Amino acid sequence: MKDKIIGIFEESAQLKTKFARENAGLIEEVARMMAESFSMGGKLILFGNGGSASDASHIAGEFVNRFMMERPPLPALALTTDTAVITAIGNDYDFSDIYAKQLKALAGEGDVVMALSTSGGSQNVLKAMDVARKKKLKTIVLTGAKGMKLAAKAEYAFVVPSAETPRIQEAHITLGHVLCQMVEEILFEAPRKRR
Repeated sequence: MKDKIIGIFEESAQLKTKFARENAGLIEEVARMMAESFSMGGKLILFGNGGSASDASHIAGEFVNRFMMERPPLPALALTTDTAVITAIGNDYDFSDIYAKQLKALAGEGDVVMALSTSGGSQNVLKAMDVARKKKLKTIVLTGAKGMKLAAKAEYAFVVPSAETPRIQEAHITLGHVLCQMVEEILFEAPRKRR
């Protein structure tokens, strides 16, 4: 069993390293875009289902509170957290509308939308991305190897090259952490003095 445990960790680490090598340039571009949005008064709006809903809340919390440095809070909102709103929309309309309706109500010019879906096939996520595009919001997708339909709806798509949900989610939360750290450094790290 010990060998299996080590193997799982190694598989996760190898996948994340491969993903980072293939996407480092895009990660930097997205971090700069997010920092620019925050500096202009925009907010980050995140959503997903199941484990991706938890990751959306987790990433929002890192931006609002702090990550690696003491700094002012940054406006981030997970659409996964208001049970009254989610259940009202699901009950009165349809579960596929729970994020689209919230985006219509809460998203404004200059905001950035981050959709997380390991499968890329969740109707509520796909529908919300259509709203985000109509509102001309900056759009980021985090998905897995089968999520090309969702990836096609985003300006910036991060596709983890795996079909295994746990490995995809592990890469997604690492990516969320890296984006938090890069945005913090862009916005708040003092320029280093030249020697």
